[in-house]
Amino acid sequence: MPPPASSVQPSAPPGEKPVAAQYLATFLKPEMLHIYRQIMALREFRPMVLCQKREHAGAFPFEDVHVLPKVGTRGLRRFWQKQICGRPITIYGSEARRMDSVLRAARAQVLHIYFGHIGVHLLPLLEISRVPTIVSFHGADVGIDLDKPAHLAPTRRMFDQARLLLVRSESLARKLAALGADPAKIRLHRTGIPAGDIPFQQRVPPADGAWRCVQACRLIAKKGLATTLRGFAGFAGEYPAATLTIAGEGPQLAEMRALAAKLEIADRVEFPGFLSQAELRGLYARSHFFLHPSETAPDGDQEGVPNSMLEAMAGGLPVVATNHGGIPEAVEHGASGWLVPERDHEALAQALLTLARTESHYLKMSAAAAARVSAFFNLTDQARILEACYREAAKG
Repeated sequence: MPPPASSVQPSAPPGEKPVAAQYLATFLKPEMLHIYRQIMALREFRPMVLCQKREHAGAFPFEDVHVLPKVGTRGLRRFWQKQICGRPITIYGSEARRMDSVLRAARAQVLHIYFGHIGVHLLPLLEISRVPTIVSFHGADVGIDLDKPAHLAPTRRMFDQARLLLVRSESLARKLAALGADPAKIRLHRTGIPAGDIPFQQRVPPADGAWRCVQACRLIAKKGLATTLRGFAGFAGEYPAATLTIAGEGPQLAEMRALAAKLEIADRVEFPGFLSQAELRGLYARSHFFLHPSETAPDGDQEGVPNSMLEAMAGGLPVVATNHGGIPEAVEHGASGWLVPERDHEALAQALLTLARTESHYLKMSAAAAARVSAFFNLTDQARILEACYREAAKG
């Protein structure tokens, strides 16, 4: 017997592209450029965006954006659900019905929710909507608070309700399966980098020993910034003309400035803050090493595959990073980069020294880094993979 008519999602009118609704709590934060690129790279589907708040519209122009009204009691809800009940914040049933109406009016064939914790936030929608749902996980949204039963239980309900679960790395796929997700629902969809738009620059060692190192990230615990500073200090002991730039903003800025002073390298370390895409590419072009010694933060936060690292590699910048999260899936140790253990600043310094002393290895690593991104993280290829996931979810 066919399902009731009310449960059948209308298809797109003949000749029109099917609609793929995209949900982000904020469309868009500056660090979400990779998501904007992904949405704009869709060709088979027409994207529409649902969000609670729109920011930086000039930097991320997009016409079909639906800013959903916020409920007046959201402060009370947060206090009750999070502080009193100790569970994740979820939307009200009335909000879920309103969102479902928007999806049905748009004839959306699939709803793509960005970040696992947002999937949990929208769980009441997933439980009533007939629109097939995909939830994508990027790294930080896997692990935090999931040791608590009150958080794990709704997460597993979200796993059950979603048609597909997308992950940025194989390491995230394993983590989802360990948390109770059905492996048959998990699909690998990597970050897409517009490698063709990033000029390759063959890196060569500086004749004067003035090695320029860079790290670009949010200044938070999982980025391993203390390891970066300590490792650079060891490297600079042999190359006193070397410099380090840590680009980005975040709560660890004052702490890292103080550590640089304590290590007596403050005059060789710059903290320029958040940089535009053009400024960041210029910084990469002037640099010799990209550092990213990620580590598991005290709250369990981990990386997927850092987007800034992939962009640096696409331009030919050799990477020294850690065996952490999805990083080893992007960086082949000894070929397209160098990997060291987490929190091991001595190993980081030794890796830099080894590459600085071995010109032939350094030269090969520059080309291999760009080739790795082009082969496995190309934006066009990853957009087609995403659309294949949309087709699969829509067919059921």
